[in-house]
Amino acid sequence: MRAVKAAMGDAVFTVMWVFVSSMFGLFTNLIVTALGLQTLVWAPVLANTSLIFTFVFLFNFLGEFLGGATFNPTGTASFYAAGVGGDSLLSMALRFPAQAAGSVGGALAILEVMPVQYKHMLGGPTLQVDLQTGGLAEGILTFLMTFAVLVIILKGPRSALLQAWFLATVTVTLVSAGSTYTGPSMNPAYVSISSFLAF
Repeated sequence: MRAVKAAMGDAVFTVMWVFVSSMFGLFTNLIVTALGLQTLVWAPVLANTSLIFTFVFLFNFLGEFLGGATFNPTGTASFYAAGVGGDSLLSMALRFPAQAAGSVGGALAILEVMPVQYKHMLGGPTLQVDLQTGGLAEGILTFLMTFAVLVIILKGPRSALLQAWFLATVTVTLVSAGSTYTGPSMNPAYVSISSFLAF
């Protein structure tokens, strides 16, 4: 029963994360434009990092409220491999499809509510190099992200604010590093939304 509850929590949590995170580009653009900082190179990076920090911090509490819900199968698997948490193979077998279904649900939801003039800002990871290079880049970036998450959560600061800031900084850094390869997702469940967002 615990595994089913965890899977249900993951599905709901992933719908919410994909819905919100799909709007980070729009929110970053609106913030930078509202503050009149379009000409500053660092402004979008700082605005995006601050957005990710805010939502990671809020979603950490929300995930705990939902019984330890997560939106990333890679994170679930890595914490299981590290012996952290109460997952079993059965719960992981239920959680992974729930997270994938949640990402599809979040993508469909954002497509319904995003105003037409901003739909061009939606998009998932897209292959911008040959298949082998893109796969290698995504694998390396996912490894680095997973490793960073494990270090930050297990060995890093105990402060939830600092953890969220470090996670946001690592995320923006790795997404920027991989943007010329795949527009990296570093989350297998998130990849499924790119096909929906392409329409």
